[in-house]
Parts: sequence; C-alpha cells; structure tokens
Amino acid sequence: MEIWIYIAIAVVLVAVLIYRIVTREKRRRKKYLLAVVKSWGQIPDREYEYDEFQGISSYFNKTKGNQFYIDDITWNDLDMDSIFMSLNNTQSSIGEEYLYKMLRMPCFDKWSLSERNRVIEFFRTHEKERLEYQIDIAHVGRTKKISLYDYISNFAELENEGNFRHYLHILLIAVAVYTLFISPSVGILALIFVLGFNIYQYFKTKMKIEPYFVCVGAITRLLRCCEYLGRHTEPELSVYLDAVREGTKRLASLKKDAKYIGTGDKLTEDIGEMLMDYIRMFTHIDLIKFNSMLGKVQKEIKTIRSLIEIIGQLEAFIAVASYREALPFYCRGDLMEEKGTVLEAKDMYHPLVEEPVANSIYENRPVLITGSNASGKSTFLKTTAICAILAQTVDTVPAHSYHANFFRVYSSMALKDNLQGNESYYMVEIRSLKRIMDAEKEEGASVLCFVDEVLRGTNTVERIAASSRILQSLAKNHVMCFAATHDIELTQLLASCFSNYHFKEEIVDDDILFNYKLNKGSATTRNAIRLLKIMGYDEEVIEEAEKTAQHFLETGVWQM
Repeated sequence: MEIWIYIAIAVVLVAVLIYRIVTREKRRRKKYLLAVVKSWGQIPDREYEYDEFQGISSYFNKTKGNQFYIDDITWNDLDMDSIFMSLNNTQSSIGEEYLYKMLRMPCFDKWSLSERNRVIEFFRTHEKERLEYQIDIAHVGRTKKISLYDYISNFAELENEGNFRHYLHILLIAVAVYTLFISPSVGILALIFVLGFNIYQYFKTKMKIEPYFVCVGAITRLLRCCEYLGRHTEPELSVYLDAVREGTKRLASLKKDAKYIGTGDKLTEDIGEMLMDYIRMFTHIDLIKFNSMLGKVQKEIKTIRSLIEIIGQLEAFIAVASYREALPFYCRGDLMEEKGTVLEAKDMYHPLVEEPVANSIYENRPVLITGSNASGKSTFLKTTAICAILAQTVDTVPAHSYHANFFRVYSSMALKDNLQGNESYYMVEIRSLKRIMDAEKEEGASVLCFVDEVLRGTNTVERIAASSRILQSLAKNHVMCFAATHDIELTQLLASCFSNYHFKEEIVDDDILFNYKLNKGSATTRNAIRLLKIMGYDEEVIEEAEKTAQHFLETGVWQM
C-alpha cells in the first residue's frame, strides 16, 4: 500500500512540474500585462542605478555616426536625463536605448516626425493592439548595466575556434560504445574514461566562453520577440512588421541552435533542461552549436542590428504615446525646414516642474532676459530649450502651440570648474561659448542657443565688455540666441539686435513674491539688497549698500 502512496506523490509532483512548465509562458504574459496596464499614462517612478545610464546611452554612442546630436554640455544643462526618465515607460532594454538615442538626435525633416507621430497616435488610440505589442516586446527584458546592442556586438567580435575537436569527442564516445560490443569490460572502462575526459574538456572550454552565453540568451529573447511580432497583421504597421518577418526568416536557424545551448539559468525548473545538461557535457553539443551560432551571427549582424532598431522604435513610440497621456496638455510642433530664426510658442511649460507657470513668446530675433534673482529666468531658458528638443524628437511639445524653424540646439548654463583639467570656471565657460560660435559657421540647420549669465566667471567691467560682443556675434543670421543676465547695461548695448524681456517680483509684508510670468522690456528693479533686509541683515549694511548702488547709477563711479 505504501508504495502506491509514493507513486501517487511522485505522479502529483511530476504533474505539477509539467503544469508549471506548460503554463510558464501564460503566467509570464499575465505578469507583463499587469505591468503595462498599471504604467500606462503615468510618469514612471522607476529608480535607476548610476551605472545603468552608461548601458542605456551605449547604443546612442555606438550608432550616432556623424549626424548632429545634443552634446553632453547641453544634455546636462537641461537635465535631459530626467526628461528621459519621465518618458521611459518601456519594458525592455531595446526600447529604452532607442528612446534615449531618439532624444539625443533631433530630426530635421517633417516626414520623419510625421511618421513618428503616425505610429505614436496608432498606439495611443488602439489599446488592445498596443497591449499585445507591449507584452511581446517585454520578452526581450532588460540587460541593466550592459546594452543589449553591446552584448550582441561583443558576441559577434568573438573569435570562432571551429568544431573539429568537439566532433572528435563525439567520435571517442562512439568508439567506446563500439568497444562495449567487442569487450564489455574494456568498453565500460573506455566509456568511463572518455566521458570523464569529455567532461573535463567541456568545462575547460566552457569556462572561456561562458560569459558569452548571456549574449546567446539575449539573441534568443530577441528572436522570440520577433516571432511574436511577426504574427501581427495591422496594416498601419506593415512597413515595420514586414521588416521584422524578413529578418526573422533570415535568422531562423539561430533559434534552432540556441535550443541546444540552454538558458544558462542554474535554478531552472525544467527537468528536461537538467537532463540536457548531461548530454551537453558528454557530447559538447552546446559548444558545437555555440560556434555555429557565432558564425551565423557574424554573417547576419546587420540583420540583427536592424531588428534591434525596429523593435526599439516601436517600443519608444509606445512610451511617447503614454507620455502624451500623462501631460496636462501638449501639441505637435509646426516646424519649417527652411533656415530662419522664428520661434513662436503659446503657453510653454517645463514638464518636470510641479504646477508650472506657462509662458508664451513670439520672436524672430535673439532674446535678452533680465530680472531679479530666483524670478524664473533660468527656468524659462530651460523650458524653451526642452520644448525645441522635444518638438524635433518625440513630436510632443508641452505647450498649446509651437511654431519654429528646425534648430541645432546648444546651451551654456550649468557649468562647473574643471578641477581634473586644472581649468577655472571662466576657462570652462569661454570654451563652452566658443563651441556655439563655431557651430554657427558649420553647415546645417539654424542654431538655437541658450546662455545663462554670460561670463559670470570674471569681473564686471570685462564681463560686460566681452559678453556684449559675444552676444552681438551670436545675433547673426541663422542664430537664435536666448540669453539671461543680471547686467542691465547689456539691454542698452544690445538693443539694436536683441529683443528685451524680463521677469519681476513683488515685495509684500517683508516677503518677496514671484509670479514667474515673462514680460516685455528690460527689468527696472533689483532685489539683491532687498533680499538682505528680508533675511535680517543689519539696517546699516542695507542703507550703505543702497547709497553705494544709487551713487554708481547716477555717476558711473564706485565710492565707499
């Protein structure tokens, strides 16, 4: 009786194991579905490790070519990493890597942006189809600190040692088995020796290439995703789906080879996979297929990279569609391909600021912004720059309307001393400004640049003298410069070539209030000394400071 109990328990355990294996894919898809439904139309709250951005940005760095891109200074000035994170509602490394690249490489033609918008709007308005695509692409997974593109590229660069010696190990097994029929005792000893020798050589070889097995896993997940996507028939996405199906067809043999290599998961619950491990050790079948797969990847690397780009595009477009749903309001950019310096925007707002104040501007020449400390000058510069970049990348502008030329965007705002390079703030600043002046001389779209407190790293007299000439130089044809300054003198010196705007404050009950609204004309008030009073400085210090400032304004001479 007891034996039947043990048999029943064994049968139940096997049935449970088989059930879990059979339903594993269904459970995985359900998990993905819950994740994408929950995150849709929300600003992601995902936390990033420091090293993750190195992996995310690698795809952009390896594929940017010689085209214009948002340089590191501008990217950091505008805190575009945070903009990327607010957009990054993706479920795979492929999607987030392409989204990052898309934000760093603005378009300069209407057709590309129109095509992006067409696909974005398809996903935004077709929930059922979108969910299916998101679940399918989620199978690719995230590779965290290393780009999936790098995984596959590193694999393709590996030297292929060939399979001759691995076939020799299989031949040795065949000889030992044949010996069994001639002399069983000798055959058993020979088989034990051969199997032991094969296992030793197996692990010796696998130790060298095992780090690349994760690359095989990445390729396998990519091909599985392509297989799922290839089943879709939406005519709106036929261009992308046809390319996926064609690429999948060319890479069909890779999937077959990958089955022999294994998952690399030491905690796998698949009993068949466990048994396969022993077959691999004896026959080296996974090493043989590894080399075979390596040769095919090296031959079809362009096809694989093309599939990465297509899948990345689709998921990035889905992320943008979700971002549109998360914004309080947005518009598409109305962009002109001819060169010019037109920038007209209604109710622009900074997408990262809680309860932002929207501002409008309608200009076709450079802009000089003055105003007191903390009044909103820098935020307005960043808002305008971010809107320009989003208009030419994700075709989604946080504004009610946006009409402008296509621009190459540069900034010189949040600079720091270069201690490692032994450079002062002033040296860093003039290098930063010089790159903008050099960009104006290059071929391409008009330049849109943003400069906050020009030459703040030097003394007043030389700052005003030099900055006025630099800004005048940036007021040339095909350059649209937005500059913020505390130097009211610049508003008069540059009146002929810059339009003046300002932000202002109001003092109420010994408190300073800002409405953060942009006003035409130059600033007429200063608040630095009044802030001293609000902060509780001695009256004598405040009175003497006001007298000194007033004397300079009347005579142009400083006097204590």
